Amino acid sequence: MDPSVCREHLSKLISEELKALTKLEGLLEQEHEHLLANDVDALDRTGDERQACIGDLVRVDDDRRTLCRMLNMSTDKIGLESMLKWCDPTGSLQPRISDCADRAGHCRNLNDRNGALVTARLKRVEGMLDVVTGRSNQAKVYGRQGGYEAVARNTNVLAKV
Repeated sequence: MDPSVCREHLSKLISEELKALTKLEGLLEQEHEHLLANDVDALDRTGDERQACIGDLVRVDDDRRTLCRMLNMSTDKIGLESMLKWCDPTGSLQPRISDCADRAGHCRNLNDRNGALVTARLKRVEGMLDVVTGRSNQAKVYGRQGGYEAVARNTNVLAKV
């Protein structure tokens, strides 16, 4: 493969990745607003769009790995750097690659923020359910599945002895 053809293909993949990451940023911001507003329907719609974005990002990553394999380079960061040195010796793609990395990090932070909000709300609902069901005074331990389980106290233990 000619280096200029490789560079052009890689440039196209970077553009697609930037587009998907930019859309994902917006969707994660919308998701946060829907979480705060308790808008379940809008949250479902946003979730579907988010999954489509993730699919686009996975496809771009697969295409980039395929390009590396075609050039007999590893599919990791080292292989990508080798490919860049070969097809883009002037480093003209580097600013866009850095933008992708920054956006991906920002998306991770937004997703973590949304996950923390969901976890806090689930804990709150769990606590309210424990009060309603009368299990709030029971000790909680890890169960077989890794989650918390309430331990029922058996008061008949001494009667069986």
